[in-house]
Amino acid sequence: MRKLAILNQKGGVGKTTTAVNLSAALARQGQRVCVMDLDPQAHASLHLSSLLEPPAQPGRSMYHVFTETTPLAAVRQAAGPNLWVCPADIELAAVEVELAGIPGRELILRTKLEADNTGFDFLVIDCPPSLGVLTLNALCAVDEVYILLQPHFLALHGLGKLLETIELVALRLNPPLRLGGVVVCMYESSTKLAAEVVKDAETFLNQSRGHGRPWSDARVLSSKIRRNVRLAEAPSYGKSILDYAPDSPGAADYTALAEEFLRTAVPQVLPMSSGDFQQTMGALSQPIVLKAG
Repeated sequence: MRKLAILNQKGGVGKTTTAVNLSAALARQGQRVCVMDLDPQAHASLHLSSLLEPPAQPGRSMYHVFTETTPLAAVRQAAGPNLWVCPADIELAAVEVELAGIPGRELILRTKLEADNTGFDFLVIDCPPSLGVLTLNALCAVDEVYILLQPHFLALHGLGKLLETIELVALRLNPPLRLGGVVVCMYESSTKLAAEVVKDAETFLNQSRGHGRPWSDARVLSSKIRRNVRLAEAPSYGKSILDYAPDSPGAADYTALAEEFLRTAVPQVLPMSSGDFQQTMGALSQPIVLKAG
C-alpha cells in the first residue's frame, strides 16, 4: 500500500480538492483507495458526502479512532467502486488538547494502521492546514508527502517551512518519510509569475539531488491542476469532479495526475552517512528559505 499525505500549512490552496479528486481518479484506474480526513473542518468528508454509505458504527469518526479503541474499520465508509473514506468531524479539533501529555501520541495513527488488515493500493491522507498533532500523526504514518503549491511568490517561503518539518520527522520519528513531489494547483499557464515560481521550485529540487535529504528525489509533477470553476462547484454536490463534471478540465487534470502517480516509482530511502547526518542536523538550526527570481 502506498501511503500519501497531502500537505500544506496554508488553507485554500487546493489540498482537500486534490486529496479527494486524486483518490477518485486513482479509483477509476482500478486502484483500491482510502481517503482519510484528518481536518476538523471535514471538507474531504463533505466533498464525497452524497456518495457515502453508512459506516459499521454510525456516529463514529477519526476523532474516536484517536481518542478511543475504535478501529479504522468501524469508521470507514464506502464512497463508490474502489473508494472508501475515513471521515472527520468538528470533534477532531479537540484531539490536540485531549492528547496533550500522552506519551506516543504522534504514533497513534501508525499503530491503528498496523492493526488494520484491509488491503488498499493507496491511502491518501488529507492533512489539516496546521502543523499540529494530527499532521504529525499523518507524517509518522506515511512514506510519501506531496506538497500543494500555488504559483505565487509567498508560497515558496511556506514550502521551505514544510520541508524543514518533513526533515525533522524523518530524522526523529519516521526514517522512511520522503517528499514524493510538489503538485501545482490553481495554475494559469498564461501568467509569467506561474512559470517563474514553478521554475524556481524545480531548480531548488534539482539542486538537492544526491544530498541524502528527504526531498532529494522529489520533483514538481508535470501534471498541473488548472483553475476551473467546476472544481469549486463539485463539493456543494457532495461529489468528486469525476462524478460531477467528468468532461471538465478539472476532471482531465486529476485523471492525468493519477496516471502520473501510477507511473511514478515509490521514493526510496537513501542511506545517510554520518557526515550527511551532521550536516543535516546543522541545517535544521537554520530556516529553509527558497528564493524566487
